[in-house]
Amino acid sequence: MRNRILAAGLISVLAGSLTAQADPVSAEDFAKFPSVSSVSMSLEGDMLVGVVADPSKKGEQRAAAYWDLSGDIDTTKPLVPSNITPSSGKTKFYAASALKNKKSLWFTVQPYIGALEGCGEGKTTGSTKKYLQKVYMGNERIKEIDDLPNGRAEVGANKMMLRCFELEGETGIASTLPLDPTKIILSRASTKNGTSYFEHDLSNGREKFLFKASDTQQIEISSRTGEPVARTELEYDNGAWRQYISLPDASGNFQQEPELMTEIANRYTLNVIGKQSGTQNYFVATDKFDDKVAIYIYDASTDSFSDDPVFAHPEFNAGGMIFSDREQDFGAVLGFTYQGPVTETYWLDPEMKSIQDGLDAAFPGKHVSLRDYTADRNRVLFTVSAANMPPAYFLLVNKSKVAVIGSERPWMNEADLGESKFVYYTARDGLKIPAIITLPAGYTEGDKARGAILVPHGGPWARDSAGFDNSGWTQYFASRGYIVMQPQYRGSDGWGRALWLAGDGEWGQKMQDDKDDGAAWLVENGYVDADKIAIHGYSYGGFAAFAASVRPNSPYQCAIAGAGVSNLAKLGNEWGDNRIQRIVQGDTVKGMDPMKNTDKINIPILIYHGDYDVRVPIFHSRDFYNAIKNKQPGSKFIEMKQMGHQSNKWLPEHKEQVLKEIETFLNTTCGM
Repeated sequence: MRNRILAAGLISVLAGSLTAQADPVSAEDFAKFPSVSSVSMSLEGDMLVGVVADPSKKGEQRAAAYWDLSGDIDTTKPLVPSNITPSSGKTKFYAASALKNKKSLWFTVQPYIGALEGCGEGKTTGSTKKYLQKVYMGNERIKEIDDLPNGRAEVGANKMMLRCFELEGETGIASTLPLDPTKIILSRASTKNGTSYFEHDLSNGREKFLFKASDTQQIEISSRTGEPVARTELEYDNGAWRQYISLPDASGNFQQEPELMTEIANRYTLNVIGKQSGTQNYFVATDKFDDKVAIYIYDASTDSFSDDPVFAHPEFNAGGMIFSDREQDFGAVLGFTYQGPVTETYWLDPEMKSIQDGLDAAFPGKHVSLRDYTADRNRVLFTVSAANMPPAYFLLVNKSKVAVIGSERPWMNEADLGESKFVYYTARDGLKIPAIITLPAGYTEGDKARGAILVPHGGPWARDSAGFDNSGWTQYFASRGYIVMQPQYRGSDGWGRALWLAGDGEWGQKMQDDKDDGAAWLVENGYVDADKIAIHGYSYGGFAAFAASVRPNSPYQCAIAGAGVSNLAKLGNEWGDNRIQRIVQGDTVKGMDPMKNTDKINIPILIYHGDYDVRVPIFHSRDFYNAIKNKQPGSKFIEMKQMGHQSNKWLPEHKEQVLKEIETFLNTTCGM
């Protein structure tokens, strides 16, 4: 089996190595739309759907693709889409999800200018430039892609509510109900009215309203019945906000579980992630008993946790669980996931473990992820990727042969990209900081890079992964001889509770020290000279770049801030309008305010920001630049036209311009 998998799998790997490039990877290569992305397989295994670069538009637009798998599959040649449906008008595909019964969901964005009237992110008065996200249903072979009801079936919906559904009523899949041939459960969020759940019949498109969660509630849905099995909600009680979890009793009535209550200020992770088949036991992911998230069994009949976790990793957070959706063993635990440098799966099911082991052996040194699989496991959709390999999609057929679907970026070669390392370094106060390092292309141990760029992630309650970085912010510069460090500074989520909580109230202070200490670590370990270091961040990372430019004794020669927060006072006011954000995160945003320290600017800064950004309004960048432009020579501000905040709201020309502007800034103003 492994030899046959290896032979087929090498098709795409060898194709790249035969056309090795001598020059660094171009900005255009990172900027253009992926050749194929967001591929998924139906529950029956009879079709694939995904987003492709539209061949009729020379790849300059994206299109919806459908692969018919209903017959025998020829694994001797790449699978070619049976149908391709171009984007229509201003609507742009960015993701897809295969369902069942020949149906699929299509996720789109489209530019919008107009009044929001309080619906979603953006101004409550006047017109707002932004992108709207919308979800459509595709039929067999995606010959038609139709609008979903958008909440019109909800009982008591008034005109204003329907307007909000139209603008911001994002649709998600709450459950595919794998044992039902035609029905699924969809959720739709309204920014003013919580989340509504609908039973959607794929055979006729009809919907039935089921229930609603308020804006302080979250509901866990049974994948067997579609009924609620757990409810999480926030309540203000005795002067503090608390999170309560309610579970159904023998009569189906929800009762709060005292042992599952936690105060928001303590910020314990406490999530019900499934029910143990045939018992009153639940699987709960929590860091209540240790620094790292582990999975315990909670017995609702005795209100008690198991003494030991059923799954824990000594170094990383447990991520979740994988349950069987087959009739013969529905609900059985197949495996667990954990959040290392990349998300890994620990399989308990012998058959799934055998498949994973075989594919790992066929693609040594790569990350193999099993994405979708049929009940008999005879068709398995999987991806292969690495820091220096864009994700490639494959289909395992009959547990023995591999069909190539395609690479997201087949024009890139591993030799032109840098490998990654996962390291820890020690901050000045002794806290251990994880970091991901992307080495220069062709790096040899002991080499010194031409320069280093620190790239702190956004959030800040987020984290980076050591997988392939589609933004180009790591590999574009690694291909030019830079070493890129992504520090998982205090305040980062996903690396343990102590590191997460240590960032509270430390914006621009200890959180910033961690980045500076990462730069010092690179110098101490011989990776780069001390006078060849820059910092580039986006969103919260943009805040970090603003902060770096006004802090004394900066280790950086320059800073690059993308869509960054510069004004902590105004950020607090904006978050104050959203009570959930205020409750959960608002009190943690304190520290050094760059906007109040613009007189201390001491290194040049490049600032870029999209005019369609409503997550971080552009005034943050414009105001900071206006305050420092006459104080720091070489600084520059670029307003990116029709660019939103998230990557699915960027056009290829945005990514290309950003990469080229940063490179020019590093080579000239920064002297790198």
